[in-house]
Amino acid sequence: MTNFYERNSTLSTDQNNPMKEPRFVGIPTFMRTPLVTDLNELDIALVGVPYDGAVTNRPGARHGPQAIRAASALMRSIHHVHKFSPYDLCRVGDVGDIKLSRMYEHEEVVKEIEQQYQCLIRANITPLSAGGDHSVTYPILKAVAAERPVALIHIDAHTDTWDEFSGSKFMHGSPFRRACEEGLIDPNRTIQIGIRGAQETSEGWDYSLQQGMRVVFMEEFTKLGVAHVIDEARRLVGDQPTYISFDVDGLDPVYAPGTGTPEIGGITTIEALELLRGLRGLNLIGGDVVEVAPPFDPSGNTALVGATLMYEILCLLAEARVGFKNQ
Repeated sequence: MTNFYERNSTLSTDQNNPMKEPRFVGIPTFMRTPLVTDLNELDIALVGVPYDGAVTNRPGARHGPQAIRAASALMRSIHHVHKFSPYDLCRVGDVGDIKLSRMYEHEEVVKEIEQQYQCLIRANITPLSAGGDHSVTYPILKAVAAERPVALIHIDAHTDTWDEFSGSKFMHGSPFRRACEEGLIDPNRTIQIGIRGAQETSEGWDYSLQQGMRVVFMEEFTKLGVAHVIDEARRLVGDQPTYISFDVDGLDPVYAPGTGTPEIGGITTIEALELLRGLRGLNLIGGDVVEVAPPFDPSGNTALVGATLMYEILCLLAEARVGFKNQ
């Protein structure tokens, strides 16, 4: 796919390649990838879901996709550990933000998000999303897992398996309970990593454990170490189609203060990178980074963390797509 400058400029290829231009120029897109409207030109779609109407306390994640896009201009192409560029493996592009026409009606939000992701799945495109609050993962899974339950690797301070809040069953603390109830995720192939923080009820922890999910509380994570948790995750999901959902409040708030429900004593950014890199070779079919709430972090660091996590997951998805397509 050629862009406007490649068609109309006398500049050299290196000069008009967005990946090689100064990172302070151009219209912000995720990772400086092309803004794509023709789904036939994509293998992996980078998607914004600017919705935080399902938070239980502090809003702000609706601004996450814009902030992550801006921060992702700092991403480069070739991963310094993997030694490859995801853009050499797959056709990657930004498809813009999910459009919501009835964003104050939770049930309609679920339908609209699901329908737009169905378009990607029908086109055989792997989605990588930036939220938005964690409620958006539920309708994404409704599209991604429509034909069979998927395995889930979920990094978070919270299990997000509560039933309801203030009479609503659609909120950012319930996506994986809804997904489990509907058979979208296989609870016996689900691992929740980094769980911590006092609660008024043990309902969420209890539900996850009763359904057979592997819950790795932060104390166990610290005691056993990242390598052991990686082994546990790989053992659990096996070769099954697997979705990654990373809530930035899984990180300690010293690294990601810009989030709606911060919990101290969390994962470090170094541990997060090691954890994600340890998932290479799995049958990964999608992922998201959610709960980046820029208003609570004027420094912009949380958005940079979110963008970096997205890039790490992008590398995993690109390699998985090529590897499993060729098997």
